Amino acid sequence: MNKKGTHRQRISLVLLVSISIFVEICITVGLGILVVHILLRLNIIGTAEDISRGTLLFLIAIVSAIMGFLITFFTSKFTLKPLNQLINQLERLAGGDFKARIKFGNPIAVHPACRDVEESFNKTAAELEQTDKLRNNFVNNFSHKFKTPIVSIAGFAKMLRVGNLSDEEKEEYLKVIEDKSLRLSSMANNVLNLTRVENQGILTNVSKYNLSEQIRQAILMLTDMWTQKDLNLDINFAEYTITANKELLEEAWINLLGNAMKFSDNSGTVSVDIQESDNSISVAISNGGKTIPEENLDKIFHKFYQADESHSSEGYGIGLAIVKKVVDLHNGEITVESKNGKTTFTVALPK
Repeated sequence: MNKKGTHRQRISLVLLVSISIFVEICITVGLGILVVHILLRLNIIGTAEDISRGTLLFLIAIVSAIMGFLITFFTSKFTLKPLNQLINQLERLAGGDFKARIKFGNPIAVHPACRDVEESFNKTAAELEQTDKLRNNFVNNFSHKFKTPIVSIAGFAKMLRVGNLSDEEKEEYLKVIEDKSLRLSSMANNVLNLTRVENQGILTNVSKYNLSEQIRQAILMLTDMWTQKDLNLDINFAEYTITANKELLEEAWINLLGNAMKFSDNSGTVSVDIQESDNSISVAISNGGKTIPEENLDKIFHKFYQADESHSSEGYGIGLAIVKKVVDLHNGEITVESKNGKTTFTVALPK
């Protein structure tokens, strides 16, 4: 809903509450007058001729206050029920119970503003619950992946220390230790990079530079990845410049290109296309291979999410979460399309 519609809903809610309070005041005063009238008719407090106007008004005020207190006391249980429910569920949420949900009953649930509160709260709680599950899965999986290289490094180092190995065996074991060490470093850097960009609230260190050259450099940094899979690279684009944070965007391109190469079929094609409009520059990175299920497209940028839930292969997760945050910091937009054996990530950035 747009801001204008939301503003109208809030005004209508304020008017509804104001009218309810006004009606309650009228009822209270009316009951006060009625009670004083009955007392006068019964001569309990005297007759109307015996009591001055000021005293009469004072009695009405006292009786109205007492009646108002009693009415409020007995009706507050119902009028404050939605607020108490909201406070209780917020306390559950703050305590880490992400299954907390609210459901207002009639008649308050009929009002659009109250429905929005209910829907917003439940949506937030559901998102937190999902994030918590993904975080726990990520921690378990990350711990396993982190432990495996360490065990391998320790095992091969022990074999090297024992000796009695040929030069070929030594070279092979050293290569394994090097590969596992680089993998550990890469995993640690990904987590550190995610933390760094998440803690950055505003964009700093902005400069004007050659975007096309930056993407070519990122491809060169991933040479081992695309040569091992014998990938074809389609990178015929013109020269474009952009004003942005060079370091952060480099991280984004490396992650997107790395994903494209990782999930591309052997001897497949990875292409990069750059388009420029009056106000923005769009970079599209495509690869052939297994498509992403449509129901997962809105999840792959979530923190800790992995497309392959069996963990049989590295999935989308930290890298794409970093990319999303970097693009958001630049006030840009990232979209993904995956169908007919082709996946394309498109990043649109303001010039």
